[in-house]
Formats: sequence, C-alpha cells, structure tokens
Amino acid sequence: MTNPLPVSTTLTEAVSRTARGAALAVGAAAAAGTALFGYGLSQTTRFVVREENLALLPTGSAPIRILHLSDIHMVPGQELKRRWLHSLADLNPDLVINTGDNLGHLRGLDSLLAALGPLMAFPGAFVPGSNCYFGPRPKNPLRYLRKDSALPRNSPKYQLPWEAMHRAFGAAGWVNMTNRNYSMPVRGTRLDFTGVDDPHLSYDRFAGWPAGSASSFDAPHLRIALAHAPYQRVLDRFTASDADLILAGHTHGGQVCIPGYGALVTNCDLPTWRASGLTTWEWAGKSTPVNVSAGIGTSRFAPVRIACPPEAVLLTLSARP
Repeated sequence: MTNPLPVSTTLTEAVSRTARGAALAVGAAAAAGTALFGYGLSQTTRFVVREENLALLPTGSAPIRILHLSDIHMVPGQELKRRWLHSLADLNPDLVINTGDNLGHLRGLDSLLAALGPLMAFPGAFVPGSNCYFGPRPKNPLRYLRKDSALPRNSPKYQLPWEAMHRAFGAAGWVNMTNRNYSMPVRGTRLDFTGVDDPHLSYDRFAGWPAGSASSFDAPHLRIALAHAPYQRVLDRFTASDADLILAGHTHGGQVCIPGYGALVTNCDLPTWRASGLTTWEWAGKSTPVNVSAGIGTSRFAPVRIACPPEAVLLTLSARP
C-alpha cells in the first residue's frame, strides 16, 4: 500500500491547475479581443452609400439629389478614404450637405480638402461639429456610456484649423450655416436652410428661417434644418418651427453595434434606436423626417466599427403626389 501524498502537495497541484486554467482563459479572452479589434479595424474602410427617397417637394417640382456627408474625421495618410470620397462625385448630386466633424488630426486639413476637392465643385452647405474645432485625444471609451459625456475641449493644444477650413469651403461656394439661415434655388425649387453650431458643445443658437418677401411663403419652397449633433432640444426646436427635413450626424451610428440589437450609445440624448437612418421626429403635434448619418470616419484613438459601416447618404427628394 502506497502512502498518500501530503496534503500540501495536493493543494499545490490544485492551485497549479487553477492557475493554468485561468491563464488559458485570459489568453483566450485576449485572443478574442485582438480578433474583434482587427475585425472592427477592417470595417472602418467598408464604405457604403445609403440611398433614401422622400416625397417632400411641391407638386410638379423636379427631383433634387442631396449628398449628405458627416463625421469624416480626416487624418493624413487615409488614402482609401480619400479615393472613396473622390468617387462620390460620380453620383452627380445637385447639392452636398456636410454636417461636421471633418477633422481627426491637427494636420488633417490638406488631406481633407484634397479628398473633398471633386465634391466641392457642387453647390453645398455645412455646419461644424466639435471635431472641426478641437482635435481628438485619448480617453476611456467607457465614458461614452455616461450621459454627461459632452465635455468641451477648449485647450489651445487641441484647437484645429477650423477657420481655414471654413474659408476653403466658402471659397468653393459652400454656404456656412453656423447659427444662420439662407435660401438658395436648386432645380427650380427654393430651399430655405437654417443651421446651428455644434449642440454637443452647447454652441447652438436657432436663427429661424429666411424672411424673404411678404409672399415668399406662397412660392414653392422646402425648409431644411442642419445640425451636427441631434440633441432632442434641437430636433424639438426645428420641428416646432415647421422644418420639412432635418439632417444631422455625430452618433457614428453607435460605432460599435450588437447585431440584432443595434447601437449601445449615441453620445447625446438621442434614443439608441435612432442612432442612424431615416426616422420621423414628433413634437408639439408636428412631425419631421430626420436623417442621422452613421458618418464616414472615427476618432483615430478608437479606429473600429462593428455592425455599423461608414456611410454617405444620397437623398432623392421628389414631388409630393
């Protein structure tokens, strides 16, 4: 009969087996995390064009094609993004709308303007986002799960060349809609715009609609409201003022979504089921279609997308029946 192992030896072996099991579990989790990050990184260049159709124009109006861009977050060296943005000119839109967050790097302006060059040959209008004013910086991604994540970044260290960007857009004929209104004719229909500065930084001030002449409301027209971040207070104000269409971005569509469920966050107070796409906003007995773009880029410190491809949106507006 053999002598039993000492109790201390048995405990040592048990602890060793537990440690090996834990190490294997940690290794498996790390491998899964690495694989998921690699997948998310690869999805940042799976660009798509989402197409939407809305019968909003006055009866008998010619259709108008609007290309909606948002959240480009341009960084030097993003060649695939540059080529894809170039290719969007082949869509031949009647109008380009840019709803902000154009820059992702302190030296990203030249790359941005090179990427948008062909599109800046078309008429356009724009509003800024926080990443037009201030550059991204490293942060804990879990902070986006908090409701108080809107923290102004006003340090000179992070200031972006937004004034030079706005001058370049203006020189190309794109209209700056920062807390102002404006009218322009497009294919025989007068488009009345109102836009606000970035609500995420609480810079927004509603400027109302273009006044025009005493009979201007009777002429064929459409009211389009622009904002970067679709905070509910802004959507309420636009809808109450009889906007016919609202365009916004900011949310990145959630950026990391769960298939079959959708976005976990919107980085504002917009419900997660509205994180991207075309929905209807209702307020004070009125309703307005709202298009929230999932955006084209990401912060360079969080360069992943999962179940949420980068997109531009082509909106075709047609006449009401």
